[in-house]
Amino acid sequence: MWIILGIMAIVATVINLLMYAAGKDYKLAMAMGLSLTALTLCAEYSMISNWVKAEDWGALADVVPGMERALWFLTVVSILLNIAPVFLEQRRRK
Repeated sequence: MWIILGIMAIVATVINLLMYAAGKDYKLAMAMGLSLTALTLCAEYSMISNWVKAEDWGALADVVPGMERALWFLTVVSILLNIAPVFLEQRRRK
């Protein structure tokens, strides 16, 4: 599930940037990109919670350390890309 939500977050972010470049209202796409990013993180947390309930310590030891760095990086990138049009619009107005 987290993969599907992650792909949808990427698509919404690309739509956000394309709509801004086209001069259209991009705020709904921005909200969707950020919301889908949050849902991706929740789905990932749910998957890890299921591994803990199943006491699958091998999966946790193998996946969690690498995924932590990836999730932090991708979340920061998502936030920056989704709010970039807001900053660019403010800069253009000045």
